[in-house]
Amino acid sequence: MYKTANTLPEQIRSRSVALLNRHLAGSIDLHAQVKQAHWNVRGPTFIAIHELFDKVADVVEEYSDKIAERAGTLGGTAAGTVQTAAERSFLGPYRLGVADAEAHIAAVAEALANFGESVRNAIDETVSFGDIDTSDLFTEVSRGIDYQLWLVESHRHL
Repeated sequence: MYKTANTLPEQIRSRSVALLNRHLAGSIDLHAQVKQAHWNVRGPTFIAIHELFDKVADVVEEYSDKIAERAGTLGGTAAGTVQTAAERSFLGPYRLGVADAEAHIAAVAEALANFGESVRNAIDETVSFGDIDTSDLFTEVSRGIDYQLWLVESHRHL
């Protein structure tokens, strides 16, 4: 941890930075998975799904940035390399070779839902050890991921 005038105790800041880095890895992976879908979707709904995935990826990338910057704000180091994300991501691997829009929609929805669940758990965890501000960031991310999930799931055939 870097020296900072932030008045949160170092023990709390350290715990938050670890949790933020866990979600930074997940968000970097999530971004890459959504871009994988964006680049490879095919079918009659191509343009709508292609553009949707690009917008979802942009939102996820913004959350990666906010998560990383919060870690720095607390005196920590953001561990945001692709190699680190690959080692630490809690998301399941994205299946390569998928082209069908329905399969991509299902895969992206699952990744968003899994990331969202972990973020909701992080809200409670950061509150439990006394970092309300990081909890607030995770709440913002949770709301946004839920919204992106809704947009993606709205394209599923029922």
